[in-house]
Formats: sequence, structure tokens, C-alpha cells
Amino acid sequence: MTEKLNEYQGVTGRFHGVRDKYKEKWNQWKEEHPRGIREVIRDLLFGVPSSVEGPDREYDNSEYRDIFRRKNRVELMRISAAVMGIEFSYAGETAFVSPTLLQIGVPHEQMTLFWALSPIVGFFMTPLLGSLSDRCNSKYGRRRPFIGLLSLGVFLGLILVPNGEDLGYMFGDLPPMNRTMVPPSLGPRSAALDKPGSNKHPWGVLFTVLGTILLDFDADACQSPARAYLLDVTVPEDHARGLSTFTIMAGLGGFMGYALGGINWDNTSLGDFFGGHVRAVFSLITIIFIVCVSATITSFKEIPLYELHQYEEFRKSTEQPVQMVDEGQGETDGFRKDTAGYGALEQEELQSQPNGLPMPEVGHGQPLTLGHYLRSIVVMPISLRIVCLTNLFCWMAHVCYSLYFTDFVGESVFGGDPAAPIGSEKRINYESGVRFGCWGMAMYSLSCACYSTIIEKLIRKHGAKKVYVGGLCTYSCGMMLLCILRAPAAVLLFSWTAGVMYSTLFTMPYLLVAHYHATGMWDSSGGAANEQRGIGTDVAVVSSCVFVAQLLVSFIMGLALKVTGSTAAVTAVASTLAAVAAFTATKITYLDL
Repeated sequence: MTEKLNEYQGVTGRFHGVRDKYKEKWNQWKEEHPRGIREVIRDLLFGVPSSVEGPDREYDNSEYRDIFRRKNRVELMRISAAVMGIEFSYAGETAFVSPTLLQIGVPHEQMTLFWALSPIVGFFMTPLLGSLSDRCNSKYGRRRPFIGLLSLGVFLGLILVPNGEDLGYMFGDLPPMNRTMVPPSLGPRSAALDKPGSNKHPWGVLFTVLGTILLDFDADACQSPARAYLLDVTVPEDHARGLSTFTIMAGLGGFMGYALGGINWDNTSLGDFFGGHVRAVFSLITIIFIVCVSATITSFKEIPLYELHQYEEFRKSTEQPVQMVDEGQGETDGFRKDTAGYGALEQEELQSQPNGLPMPEVGHGQPLTLGHYLRSIVVMPISLRIVCLTNLFCWMAHVCYSLYFTDFVGESVFGGDPAAPIGSEKRINYESGVRFGCWGMAMYSLSCACYSTIIEKLIRKHGAKKVYVGGLCTYSCGMMLLCILRAPAAVLLFSWTAGVMYSTLFTMPYLLVAHYHATGMWDSSGGAANEQRGIGTDVAVVSSCVFVAQLLVSFIMGLALKVTGSTAAVTAVASTLAAVAAFTATKITYLDL
């Protein structure tokens, strides 16, 4: 009888049923929150979660007392503000560096090679910087000095990239004779190609490439101490909320940064004031970056290293046991030891690991050295090797998109040419395509943030293998369709698949590594429970794939562009690499995950 009644009611009956269900939930919510939505938002932002303060949280130095208490959401946002500024910088870099290099006369093949310089530096320098950070004796703490130092490198990169050509003129490059005849729509550097054969700007290229290296390397490296600072100045109960806030701030920074590049600043007074579109974008990003980093490093004082030793003595004197996490991770109860590293993350923290190479511990309190890090890459269990291989192909596929996408949109979608004369139709089309490509990348950042909120639920429902392989196949199909269609609507639509890919590669490898260590299992061939490998070491190895991927793509993309003669190779190569990554992902040992 009930089935017949439902059949009779049809769509209208089901609609009323859903309406009544949500009406009931709304009434229940109002009963639980009698003060209304305004008070709920206020509690969400400024409410401090309650927790029992144990004796191990007591410390007689009131200067650092705030570190031991729970933080509200606004305080966590301030601590995480630096990553938002970093993502703004990434947006300017990935959107405009390739067009900038092309417009000062760098051929596609050489332009791709310039992208290889930063990962070479980062592959060897980042673990060394991490080791120095762990042993920093500054009175300002261990992390903030390195955040400030690396932020200075980002700042110099933001200055050099949009002004490289003009600095080259100051050092002896010969400007074109008709440089001032037509207002440059992408900044003064655009006039460098007014005449055939006039595009010889060695100093301009040097300064622009130097700015690119500084911006790329320092932005990558700065994320590690920024996250370590978050974990150091928050109590363990706040680590999960803090890391989620960190990820949200990063997503918002990327989304707004790309959207900033999508606005046509040439038609605004700010564009006129700063001297063109690119200069306006980079100037605004520089201001935002300074504000964000300043908010972070002034949020909470760190305990200096010598004070940490006193704190350890205090804990021992009270005979409170030190709460340890998994092997190779260090302390997380209030503070970490002086040897604690960037890879000292709990399982839920590993799922949102940032770009850049962490500096973890490798065993019982021993910091990861460069030699041990390199040996860990060469010698590893087969199961972990497949995870790293998959992650390498994932990063290669993503780097194709992130570094060359706006140039692809400008040339292959809008039919423009970066080397066309100023004011010509092809030049105008190219510049319009670059700006439109920024909106596509904004969609990718937004989709990454959205997909990240449901990926754990998908894993629980469908299993890690289906989510991993499915995310890679989604991106591969999206890039192939974009390569075939090459339409503005396709740019916005299929950029969402890049967000799915980005969230997948930020989550799945670290989840698998944590699962391997948690279960004590590695290979079915007998490599179980390798006690010489700490979880931090393996996080470092997996994270290093980004540097290798960027280096390999720099060579592959230059060859592909030369052979095909079209920037459509960007999406074709990205699709192919993602398909290879999906295949290797089917060979991963997932155990019961």
C-alpha cells in the first residue's frame, strides 16, 4: 500500500517529503542554537575550544604562555596567513613567468630549461635549510627567522620578474627605437619585440630568470618552516584544525591570486599607475604577500632553542612522561624537541602536506641528513618505490598544467602570438588569452579546495585505489578533451579536473605512507616493518618528487614544443603523463585501505 501511495504521489510527494525532512532539521538546529547564526559565526571564529589543562602544560615563563593554550579560528588564520601570501606569489609566477620570458625573446625550448634551475637548487638545498632551522639559536625562535629569510627571496623575485627588462636597459641592453610609440598592454617589456631582430636583451633575460629562480625556490622552501611554525605554536589538540585552516588559506590564496591576474588592469587607473597589466598584478601581489607574512611572524612568539632545553629540564623535573608520536616524528605535546623536523606529522596531518621538502627525523631523535635522504631514495621497499613513481608522474602531469597553461591558452585557444608586433591582432589575442587562462587556473584552485573536503569520504566509501586511479583518469580525460576542443568554455570547465588531480597528489601518497607505517607492512616479498625508515624520511622522499618532476618536464616539454610546433603539446603531454600515473597507481599495494 505504501509503495502504491509513493508511486501515486510521484515527484511532488517526494519533494514534500524532502522539504519536511529539512524543515525538521532546521527546527532542530534552531533549538540547539538559540542565539542565532550570528552568534554561531562569532563562536566559530573567536571561540576557543575547551580542553583540560594538564600539569605538563604549566610553564613559569609567562612570555610564552599563549603557546600552551587552545587557539580560536582567527588566530589559526593569522598563523597560517603566510601560506596565503605564498600562494598569491605562486599564482603570479605560474601565470605570467612563461609569457614574460617569451616576450623578452626567450624561445620555447630555452624557456622550459629555465624552469629546471629552481628544482635543481631546491632538491639539494631544502633539506639543508630544514636542518639549519631545527638548530637555529635565534632569540626569535627556530622557524620565524627562516620564514623571514625565504620571504625576502620571494619579495626579490616579485620585484625582478616584472622589471627584468627595464633593469636590463639600465645595465646596457639596447631598447627598441619605437619603444614608446604604443602603450604596452602587458607592461614595458612587451615592446621588446617591436622589430624583428631587435630582441637581444641578455641582461633583461638574466634578471628575469634570476627573479624566477628566487621566486620559485623560496616560495617552495618557505612552506615547510611555515607549517612547522604552525605545529610549534599550537597545542596537539589544535593541530588538525590548524592544518585544515592552513589548507583553506592556501586554497583561497591561489584562487584570489589567479583571479587577480584575470582582471584586465590595463583598463584601470591602477594599471596606468603601475605601468601595465603584469606590473599591476605583481605589485598588488607583493603588497598582499608582505601583509600576510607580517601577520604570521608577529602572531605568536616562539620559544628560542635555549629556552626549549630549559623547558625539557622542567618537564623532567615534574616527572611527566613525554608524549611521542610514531617513530621518527619527535614530540608534539606543546613543543617539539630541538631535533624535531618538518616531517613530524601525524597521519591526518600528512594528508595535507604542502609543496617543498620537509626536514624530518629518520629514527630515534636523529635528524635527516642530505646523505641519508639521498640513500633513502636509492634504497627503498618496492611498495614505496611504486608510490614514489606514481607521485612522480602525477607531479609531472600537474607541472605541465601549472607552468605552461596560460601560454597554451594564449596561443592555442585564442590564436595569439607572444612575438607578434605591439598592437597587432595576434598580440592582443595572446594577452587576452593569458588573462583568460588565469581564470581557468582560479577554477582549478577552487575545485582543489572543494574536492579536498570530500576526498576522505570518497576513500571510506569506495576505497583508496578507486579514488586514486579515478582522480588521475579524470584529469587525463579533461586535459585530452581540452587539447582537442581548445575553446574558452573548455578552459574553464576542464580546469576543474586539474583541481581534482592536485588534491589527489597532495593526499593519497602521504596517506599510503602513513598506512604502511601504521600497519607495519611493506612488501609481500618480505620487506616488512623496515625499522631503519622513519615516517618522516619517507614523507621527505615522496615530497622530493616535485623537484624531479619539474626538472624532467623542463626537458620533455621543450622537446615536445619543438617537435609539434604548437603549445597544444602542453595538454597532450599532461594527459599522457596522468594516464601513465593512473596505470602505475593500479600497481600500488593498498592493503586494506
